[in-house]
Amino acid sequence: MSRIGRLPIPVPAGVTVTINGSHVAVKGPKGELELTISEPIEATVEDDRILVTRPDDERESRALHGLTRSLIANQVIGVTDGYAKTLEVVGTGYRVAAKGQSVEFALGYSHSITVDPPAGVTFSVEGTNKVTVSGIDKQAVGEAAANIRKLRKPEPYKGKGVRYEGERVRRKAGKAGK
Repeated sequence: MSRIGRLPIPVPAGVTVTINGSHVAVKGPKGELELTISEPIEATVEDDRILVTRPDDERESRALHGLTRSLIANQVIGVTDGYAKTLEVVGTGYRVAAKGQSVEFALGYSHSITVDPPAGVTFSVEGTNKVTVSGIDKQAVGEAAANIRKLRKPEPYKGKGVRYEGERVRRKAGKAGK
């Protein structure tokens, strides 16, 4: 039995979960999320908790059991608390500025880069070197943050680039001087 899959998902007050066959809809104070669960897995709501079960011990069923439970749990957390990732811009002349809903980066290229937020994700800028990506969908927040980091990954010699808050960049020694 999956150690993660068999754990019940607590449903906090103010959150409503509707399960219609393989369609799960979670509605809370921050918004509403929907998910279609894969075929052999079943989810049921029993007195303020969600139980995810599988019919057999086939390899595919075992693999989907824990995944489905995690996806539903992430939705419940998303509609109650939400998700946020903070990115730091490190480097001389590297900066970030808010432009309405979107964010403009100066990352050492000959041009500035403007990033528009995808649906359900918001950007907020703190100072000139921090961007917070937030939203209710964990996958959308993570993907938006990864796409911003991809604009200029932290390089190992000087550590310049866009990195996650708290990310450690492994530094390399440069060329040996004469």
